[in-house]
Amino acid sequence: MAVAVNQHGYDVVSAQGERISVKTTAMTSGSGHIAFNRNTLNQVDRVIILRVNTEEMQIETLLDAPVEVVISMVAGAADNLNLSLSRLLKRDKARSEIKATKEVQFQNYTIRELETGTIELEQNDQIVHPVKPALRDIAIQLNVPLLNSNGNAFNTRQLGSQVIKSLEEMTHAGDESAPNGV
Repeated sequence: MAVAVNQHGYDVVSAQGERISVKTTAMTSGSGHIAFNRNTLNQVDRVIILRVNTEEMQIETLLDAPVEVVISMVAGAADNLNLSLSRLLKRDKARSEIKATKEVQFQNYTIRELETGTIELEQNDQIVHPVKPALRDIAIQLNVPLLNSNGNAFNTRQLGSQVIKSLEEMTHAGDESAPNGV
């Protein structure tokens, strides 16, 4: 951590001496932005933007880049610079570098379970964000329950695992009554 409580411009100093500004958000949609102070951004070497995903109970890295990359992405006037979340999410649409442990197809969807447990969903080769609403629709078509045995809604990881399991069982069983497109 930086030595001062309210350090100007940055929050963390890396082992290599890089001054890092860490920004967080809990927004899951593409609306909104991350704000930077133009007057202190020159004191930063790197920017890390984290999203706290309360539904998945995980922290996602939306951006980890040198400040020059961030400056090329921001817009603004006066003292405020804003980086749109939709722009960050478009960058994130590139296929994940994390390996998939399971992958299944359903209609025009590809559903992956990554080695982190995260569920990734593509529709027509485009990453779907947020995942859960589309996953719910798929689960309903497959007659996969949306609630666990205690009557609580599955989170995205749990529901994704159930959907993948159902599709794998249909594929392995050669079930000809499977919904079209499986």
